[in-house]
Amino acid sequence: MSKRQLCILGSTGSIGCSTLDVVRLHPERFQVISLAAYTSVDVMFEQCIEFKPSQVVLVSCEHAVLLSQKLNEVNISDITVLSGEQALIDIAECKTSDTVMASIVGASGLLPTLAAVNAGKRVLLANKEALVTSGAIFMAAVKASGAELLPIDSEHNAIFQCLPSHQQEIGECQLLANGISKILLTGSGGPFRTRAIDTLESVTPSQAFAHPNWDMGRKISVDSATMMNKGLEFIEAKWLFNVKAEDIQVVLHPQSTIHSMVQYKDGSVIAQMGNPDMRTPIAHALSFPDRIESGVAPLDFFNTKSFEFQAVDFKRYPNLELAIEACKQGQAACTALNAANEIAVAAFLDEKIKFTDIYKINETSVKKFVSQKVDNINEVIALDKQARSFAQTLLADFLQTEALSQKGNK
Repeated sequence: MSKRQLCILGSTGSIGCSTLDVVRLHPERFQVISLAAYTSVDVMFEQCIEFKPSQVVLVSCEHAVLLSQKLNEVNISDITVLSGEQALIDIAECKTSDTVMASIVGASGLLPTLAAVNAGKRVLLANKEALVTSGAIFMAAVKASGAELLPIDSEHNAIFQCLPSHQQEIGECQLLANGISKILLTGSGGPFRTRAIDTLESVTPSQAFAHPNWDMGRKISVDSATMMNKGLEFIEAKWLFNVKAEDIQVVLHPQSTIHSMVQYKDGSVIAQMGNPDMRTPIAHALSFPDRIESGVAPLDFFNTKSFEFQAVDFKRYPNLELAIEACKQGQAACTALNAANEIAVAAFLDEKIKFTDIYKINETSVKKFVSQKVDNINEVIALDKQARSFAQTLLADFLQTEALSQKGNK
């Protein structure tokens, strides 16, 4: 068996590190060709020592220089260190790899992920924003290049596993015509599922990080707390499985044991279950259609908590409702939503705005751009920039209003 040649975009993040955990278990199946991150010099250095890639990228030029110096200090000269955003695209499309793990968080992962798609590779999609910001354009590129797209998000990977094998054709599924009535997208509800709604404006970043089941990065943790993450997954599911918004239902499942379900017309519901660990979907996609060890313990049914299911309260999760509506409204609404959310979440993490202000910035931004025309990737990028600029303006207004309010209270 020939080894898969891997490029891991976002190798120092949680998905990247989990991917390398799986690779570590199967040195006979996988070879790491290239790694990429933004600024994580120390983690990248350790990954270079262990996996010996031929190329690495740190987008920050300053941090790339520091990494080169550390490698030189231990007499490693056969790893090429690159920097800059173009370098991400270059290693994603480079012919030396055949499989790309696309796990860069946010819209910054769009162009390198699209480059891997255009190169016709197996693309393991952990960057949901690529589909959120450019759904139809992205899927058209997959079809044109013959790339193999496999979902990494635990929910989408679960849905994929629950489909009939002849319908596991990402982007071209015909689910309704093949006995499937609905996709059931599960979500835990995050850390504030039972918290009084009128206290949410006082939520702190550290409280938002405290997800009850999953260990994730800062931005995704906040998105899970607002359930914007589930909203982005909702939009992603529409494109991955070629369905309408009306064919997807979000179900709260606090235990995160059932990762998602598919409802069939005959009354059957097929669910994919397992411990909440991203190594499971990563191993599935890395080895598909084979099954390999992931390092995740099997589910212990005798010590598993009872399963709970609840309807979504949109008063508690207005960002989820906003994302579902954006999915129905079209590409401009989705692109603007994602851009504004990245600005708003960053501001919350910097403690510049309240937790509940995230929704206000997102909603206003979607209304501003919902009617804008988006027909190609350049227009997507242009709209993304416009929406970010507009959200920054809204943020400045929030800060000014808050400053005036504090001054008036003195």
